[in-house]
Amino acid sequence: MKTKIAAIVLALIGLGIYLSAYVVWQGQHAILLKLGEIKRTDIGPGLHFKLPIVEEVKYFDTRLLTLDSQPERFLTNEKKNVIVDYFVMWRIANLDQYYRSTRGDEQRALLRLSQIMKDALRSEFGKLTIQQAVAGERSKILGPVERQADKAAKTLGIQVVDVRLKRIDLPPEVASSVYRRMEAERARVAAEFRARGKEAAERIRANADRERTVILADAYRKSQILRGEGDSKATEIYAKAYQKDPSFYAFYRSLKAYRHTFNGKNDVLILEPDSQFFQFFNNANGSMARK
Repeated sequence: MKTKIAAIVLALIGLGIYLSAYVVWQGQHAILLKLGEIKRTDIGPGLHFKLPIVEEVKYFDTRLLTLDSQPERFLTNEKKNVIVDYFVMWRIANLDQYYRSTRGDEQRALLRLSQIMKDALRSEFGKLTIQQAVAGERSKILGPVERQADKAAKTLGIQVVDVRLKRIDLPPEVASSVYRRMEAERARVAAEFRARGKEAAERIRANADRERTVILADAYRKSQILRGEGDSKATEIYAKAYQKDPSFYAFYRSLKAYRHTFNGKNDVLILEPDSQFFQFFNNANGSMARK
């Protein structure tokens, strides 16, 4: 009988330990409820004890979680739709607030967080044009969205850690008009660059023509100076040579004149025999008889 009683006592003790002990694993936090009211919310990983039946434990994953939403349509400030596919990284930051707001239901928390994200994205995309939404820097779009969503999610005890866009697409009815507009814009930019290039080319040509004119004028001026100096030098030499032997100089000039005059077989020159042109034909000294 004593053995049976001891066994029963040990079994009751074991059952009491089983019902009162609980384990919170790494990456989890727990809330201790007493008759449905929150008693503790700071229960971290480890072995803990509670009053059986009277107290209840709720476990929550406090690691980084992901909300992967379905693509949603949002209006731009041009009242045209864009299709946005995004996901959110979040975690439970305030367990007490989280439990009071969602009763610990993760699906309810995801639903409310999803609505917060839609409101933030709708507000931000409503400020953008289609071109800014599609071709703009995503960090400039997501920065305000993340701040606005994190502020609203704090009322749920949730911290929004990161927001990322998978893609931004255009509906078929909008895509063609947007592509035409983007094509026209690119054509305008290309035309502007061509006009700038043409203007620069004309400026370069004008500068080159001006420099060419200046160089030619300077070269012509220098050549004229050199010719003048050469003619002056030649005249000086001729004068010195003439002064040394005037008769020989006259004879040499006459021979040169004969050579240039009688250059061809058919050349004919009609002059009087006593013309000064033939003075050295009649007399080696160049003197001519006077009439």
